[in-house]
Amino acid sequence: MPSTIERVHREFKDKGLAVVAISIQEPPDRVAAWVKTHNTSFTVLLDADGSVTRQYEVTATPTVFIVGRDGTLLGKALGTKAWTSDTGRALLQALAGS
Repeated sequence: MPSTIERVHREFKDKGLAVVAISIQEPPDRVAAWVKTHNTSFTVLLDADGSVTRQYEVTATPTVFIVGRDGTLLGKALGTKAWTSDTGRALLQALAGS
């Protein structure tokens, strides 16, 4: 079964919502294995030097940033959320403009 974030990506990728994961704790080989094992189709980046973590003040994992099409930060969510619940989908649909 796909991860929650993979399901969000698949459902909303054609509606203007992009999913980008940033690994801040795992070594590259472990991330690559996870991507392969989970058949991940969204972009996964590595923050090897911690610069993204510091710049965006990430204090928990997962941390989700909602960024508008113009690059404006619209929101930040700490911890696991029910993105595929009715409420989560409604929020994502509103943000995607569908």
